[in-house]
Amino acid sequence: MKKSNKDAFIIGLALFAMFFGSGNLIFPPYLGKAAGSKYFISIIGFIMTGVGLPLMGILACAKINGTFKDMSLRVGKVFSIIATTSIVLAIGPMLAIPRTAATTYELSVHPIFPNVGIVPSIIIYFIINLAFVLKPSSIVDNIGKILTPILLLLLLTIIVKGVISPIGTIVNTNFQHVFSNSLIEGYQTMDAIASVIFASIVLSSVKDKGYTKTSDIIKMTSISGIVAVIGLGVIYGGLMYLGSQTSSIIPGDIGKTALVTEIVKRILGYSGNLFLGAAVALACLTTSIGLTSSAAKYFEGLSKDKLSYRTNSIIITIWSILMATMGVDKIVVLSGPILQILYPIVIILVILTLLGVNNNSVISATVYTTLIISILDNMAPLGIHIKFIENFISLIPLSKIGFVWVIPSIIAFIISYLYANMKKAQI
Repeated sequence: MKKSNKDAFIIGLALFAMFFGSGNLIFPPYLGKAAGSKYFISIIGFIMTGVGLPLMGILACAKINGTFKDMSLRVGKVFSIIATTSIVLAIGPMLAIPRTAATTYELSVHPIFPNVGIVPSIIIYFIINLAFVLKPSSIVDNIGKILTPILLLLLLTIIVKGVISPIGTIVNTNFQHVFSNSLIEGYQTMDAIASVIFASIVLSSVKDKGYTKTSDIIKMTSISGIVAVIGLGVIYGGLMYLGSQTSSIIPGDIGKTALVTEIVKRILGYSGNLFLGAAVALACLTTSIGLTSSAAKYFEGLSKDKLSYRTNSIIITIWSILMATMGVDKIVVLSGPILQILYPIVIILVILTLLGVNNNSVISATVYTTLIISILDNMAPLGIHIKFIENFISLIPLSKIGFVWVIPSIIAFIISYLYANMKKAQI
């Protein structure tokens, strides 16, 4: 194997490990259950946003040799700070970190120790988490390197066995707007917004292996991304297929984590749930430690060291405990409108970067249009009901399927692009 291919494969596995958060396991089976016989369309939609967008994010960052902060600076400094902070909060104490703790409780603790309550379980989880965050140790990294292959092997075993010996008959569930709903469900992985924040890790890995030319960096990142995409596609697609087998045998009101537990029990028995629970718990912990540490460092830099790493870590931990006690399903419901505001901004900036658009006024006009429409569209889900705004949103194409921002963003881009070119020609 050529050195470049070998390097790309190794980086690809690392990229897979970054995106493959154990908390993401709960979404594909649940979507597959809802889709039923339309599971293949759901797989395509979910992979496009859950896998394709993170890859595009990494490639966009490789192209400018930077991260989301550098991308968003072209809109403005204040916008960049607010947008980057919002994303760090989303993949940190607002959503992702609490979800790791809630997932650990529902997949690992409760099935084995049903009498243990969620609050004490989560407090213990975050005490351990904070201990490692305040005193970083290579033990956690080593656990993560061992656990990812174990978890992957366990999931592949479950998927293969479920394909060979189906646990139920796949039926038509009359699932509406399959493709668009699957695209939006892919937002819940949060991998696309994580990719533009943590891209520096991937780019550093590529450079450390001796690739310094922009063309080589993009090439290596692309190949690595394909490796990661194939791995994630197989896992997500397999889990969704297993979920589609449950439409006829498991009640419709089952929770996301309970569905995963039930699938594993039916395929591998009670012992399978024990192994999965242990792997998920430790994998969630390593993810949580990394996210807490990253968020604490970010706010330390943002405050110009007025808020120390230790103080930030404690604040993030306390807030995460409060959020985690809500449970996975409530966190997912809360994250819906937040992600549907953040994701379009990230998508637009990534696309404009990949297209090579350099005019800051064009970028600003397009991004702000996307932001305003996304906020207006998500006021109702956030409990703010203003009739004329809801009527206005309903008139915009694609509003019924969750992509109301697409057409206004395209129009804003075209108008601002033409205006910028006219102004340039006059000069």
